[in-house]
Amino acid sequence: MKKSTRPADIYLRFLQLAEALRGLPSLPSLDPLEERILAIIARAGQEQQRLSVRDMMGKKELGSPATLHSRLTAMREKGWIMLSDTEDTRRKQIELTQAALLHFDKLSNCLVQAAKG
Repeated sequence: MKKSTRPADIYLRFLQLAEALRGLPSLPSLDPLEERILAIIARAGQEQQRLSVRDMMGKKELGSPATLHSRLTAMREKGWIMLSDTEDTRRKQIELTQAALLHFDKLSNCLVQAAKG
């Protein structure tokens, strides 16, 4: 069978490799909304932007503040995120844990591996 070289095949190989990561013992899995929240937190960190709990709960496209608060709490308990103090003790900064950063490293390796074929 001839190997396809369509660009979509790289992405599909990446998805297959990324799915295999979910079976490895590391952090507890996330539901789709939590994955979306994690991506927002990661992008904010990459762009060196501050992201507080209040900022996150203001994102209406993610659901109600109560839903977001419960998801952030769950993600913290699962070990994906941590909250750190700011100058204002009432505001907490959301950051990725080392384990979450390692997860993104693994996903990056999957992307590189998929691109190599």
